[in-house]
Amino acid sequence: MRFSTREDIAAPIEVVFGAVSDFNGFERAAMRRGVDVVRTDELKNPGAGMTWKAQFPFRNRTRNANLKLVDYDPSNGLELFTRSSGIESSLVIDLVALSRNRTRMNLSLDLRPKTIPGRLMIQSLRLAKATLNKRFRKRVADFAENVEERYGPPAA
Repeated sequence: MRFSTREDIAAPIEVVFGAVSDFNGFERAAMRRGVDVVRTDELKNPGAGMTWKAQFPFRNRTRNANLKLVDYDPSNGLELFTRSSGIESSLVIDLVALSRNRTRMNLSLDLRPKTIPGRLMIQSLRLAKATLNKRFRKRVADFAENVEERYGPPAA
């Protein structure tokens, strides 16, 4: 199952990449929502190979997830691979500079079941795909708006 969206952001590509690669900020946001997140790699600088373990409640059960940063390209985007409860997912964020102060962010999330319970979960998500797609796009649009607000209006 795949979710994808595209947002044009009124900020330079470096600013947008800084926002999508703010791993410490995402860890803190997840912890505020009740997710236990632990970084498990020894890398000093952000880059491919960063890994995390996460534990979170979902549908009255505690779920475990292993996350790995597969691709990290400051000029183009990143890819994050996740394995959790019989489902593997790949989050790909591609950035394209439209102009000096405008960036297009293409974001896609691909979910693939690997077990029978994973297939059942994906099937239940398919039944609500329209609602989930709308929520996904709203969250990405909110993120893009937040990046624009932090960057501020371009100087004239």
